[in-house]
Amino acid sequence: MGGSGTVRPLARGMLLGLALAFGLGSGPGAGQPLPAASGDDGRRLERRWEELDRQIRALEELLPAEDGVLANPSQPPQDTEPLPPLALPEAASLREGPPQALSLEQTLAIGFVNSPTLQARREEVAARLAELQSQMGTYWPRLSAYAATGTDQASTSFFSPTGSGTLFAPSNPFFIPPGGRGSLNTNANGVATGLQLRYELLDFARTPKARAALASLRSGRLAYADALRRLQLTLSETYYLLQRADQLVRIREAVVRNDLLILQDSLDLKQAGLVPRLDVLRRQAIESDGQEQLIAALADQAIARRRLAALLNLPPQLTPAAGDPIRLQPRWPLDLEASLVASYRDNPELEALLATREALLQQKDAVAAGLLPKLSLFAAAGASASNANNWNVRVADGGCCGATVATSLNTYGSDWSVGLAVSWLLFDAGTTRGQARALARRGAAVAQQYAAQRNDIRLRIEQAFFGHEASLARLVAARRGVKASLEAFRDARLRYQAGLSSELDLSNTQERLISSLVQRLEATVNVNVTYAQLLRELLPMPTDPEAPVPSRLQWTP
Repeated sequence: MGGSGTVRPLARGMLLGLALAFGLGSGPGAGQPLPAASGDDGRRLERRWEELDRQIRALEELLPAEDGVLANPSQPPQDTEPLPPLALPEAASLREGPPQALSLEQTLAIGFVNSPTLQARREEVAARLAELQSQMGTYWPRLSAYAATGTDQASTSFFSPTGSGTLFAPSNPFFIPPGGRGSLNTNANGVATGLQLRYELLDFARTPKARAALASLRSGRLAYADALRRLQLTLSETYYLLQRADQLVRIREAVVRNDLLILQDSLDLKQAGLVPRLDVLRRQAIESDGQEQLIAALADQAIARRRLAALLNLPPQLTPAAGDPIRLQPRWPLDLEASLVASYRDNPELEALLATREALLQQKDAVAAGLLPKLSLFAAAGASASNANNWNVRVADGGCCGATVATSLNTYGSDWSVGLAVSWLLFDAGTTRGQARALARRGAAVAQQYAAQRNDIRLRIEQAFFGHEASLARLVAARRGVKASLEAFRDARLRYQAGLSSELDLSNTQERLISSLVQRLEATVNVNVTYAQLLRELLPMPTDPEAPVPSRLQWTP
């Protein structure tokens, strides 16, 4: 049969003729003539058939067309500024507002800006750049200034058991008799200032350390580019799954509406004696199961929205919704071999491992250089001043050492020095060599990680490629299945209402239609997901965190 406009006159005639002439059901009155239909019965049947047409058209509109299914237009969100990193949401901000529709391009743009994981990668790149700048500073001399000031106080006692002997006459002020004693208190204040210069003329570890920092920076930038690829895939998959959840909700809602209509038809036909009570009970059970599946689909939709909100790091009160129609991505433009070759070329995931290995080997050379001599140039110049005050000078037993004590003494001075220093570690019990061997082993381990990652990339490409081809083939088959299931459902529905088929046939046909709708939806989403998985391995991304990130989702050779 064709569309509903073609089958409606025939079905109406069959139903009215059979219902008015004789009964085909198994209930009371089966096989007995039924009363003539009144005008109200005719109008009720007419409304029922119009409702049937609306339900079938609703099912048809749930199918994504070749160029996508229409959806609500995506409006720019009001505010996507995330919470500060160390803040917790308040109770008032957890009240969710109405969902705001986002396109896939908007989703990628917001995710590239708000993602905490990506922001952590940016901070890591900035840290490694600072480390490189720190290592480059070792090629320059180090100039430092110093200044010091202080005060101290001391008490001093003098005792000379032999005196000054015959060196001085007793009348000389420097004469000290045997056993002479003396004491005094001293308070001293001093200040010193100067400049110090040190320059490593010969340091074999300096260049390997700088090269290791440069390789570490390159590894961090490549890891950032790979994180962009990973985030693109995660956001795309999450968005496609949200589209799938939205579409499943629409399908389940249409099924529930259709189940309610069929249930009402079953009740009417039972009253007319055309169907048994078993058909009504079965339809009630099917309608309850449809409501349960609708509730589950609504829960999956809410979870998919919150998962996307978490990835986008949105404010707590903002709930995203998929605003784009379900559009089918094109067939992947490369064959499997070309895809594999392109995935290995300039792959940031592999290049980051190479840069990490280079950094480890350079660190090994820097550690090993610790066993080589170092030559440094040093120079210093400074000035100092001090003041000393002596008081409470006392003598006993003829006196000692007090005649030449100045009560206040100021001292000024300056000094400078320049020279070369050589240092050479001769023995450390193998500590340095052990550290160098450990770094060499880590470099060998990274080489093995490179081999494993190379194999993982091939496996991911092959899985995505075969899945993409299979999903396209499944989609073609699912489209044919949906068309056939729709026609079969129309026929089964009309035959059931005319009393020519059982409710079990109608239920099986409806279940087949729902399965066909879901299979076509799954195939469409899988085509897009596998396309995004292939993009994850080949889509070029910037290594500079300050560069703009493209939000395109198509790749051309």
